[in-house]
Amino acid sequence: MTGTLARKLAAPKALLLDFGGVIVSTKHLPGWQARLAGHVRGLLDAAGVAAPELSVEQIADDIKAAGIADSHWKDAMSRPFAPRELRHEEFWGDFVAGDWVKPANDVVVASAFDLCRKMGNWKSTRVLRNGMLDLLDAADAASVPVGIVSNALCGRVHLDFLDAHGLTDRFAVAIHSDEVKVRKPNPEMIHLATRALGVDPSEAWYVGDNFDRDVLCGKRAGIGGNILMEDKGTYDLPYELKLKPDAIVADPVGLLGLFRQATRGIAA
Repeated sequence: MTGTLARKLAAPKALLLDFGGVIVSTKHLPGWQARLAGHVRGLLDAAGVAAPELSVEQIADDIKAAGIADSHWKDAMSRPFAPRELRHEEFWGDFVAGDWVKPANDVVVASAFDLCRKMGNWKSTRVLRNGMLDLLDAADAASVPVGIVSNALCGRVHLDFLDAHGLTDRFAVAIHSDEVKVRKPNPEMIHLATRALGVDPSEAWYVGDNFDRDVLCGKRAGIGGNILMEDKGTYDLPYELKLKPDAIVADPVGLLGLFRQATRGIAA
């Protein structure tokens, strides 16, 4: 399948991919909030913070509430032209522990990066999407560098997955929002990647799985090929957007078909 094509795409000089929904599919694991809450309670105990009101159950409830608040915040941050990313310390200090006693708040703020990393790894399982390895091979054969451009509360979680599967070296650059302090649809996310690869945005393709962050980011950045890959939630828009990507594909297999068409068999 080569997907729905709105216009003929020029062969890219770089291929930029979102992580979740494009490189991998994710599935939430049951009970992760309780597991993380137990770890947090252990940190409080180790720091000598009694806070009896912060039972494991209450901490889990606060983590769940923080996740909902974070989701709404992300939706809102698709409206500004150049949104920033939420800091690890803000998520834990404000979204999780805003009403906690100060000593307890201080503990989670001090451990915010590690807590975000654990949360990302404990919250979901990740599976490489069908056809992704073939796509990477085709890009290598065509001498087209592949980069990652992804929003992430903790991008280290994505790198952990790549390291564990021996895929880290397959990507020429990885731009994660928590590291660069801005988030899609801020066009700087794409511009950081294209500058690192030495190409103009108009010479690259960008592939994401949603409209309000990915397709909008590609439009703002002046990307040469603005491609939507379908995944769960792709069409659950937080608000109406009249955006049309240059192409829509179902999966990396469809993207590979578009890539081979554009490169006229060089990558076949």
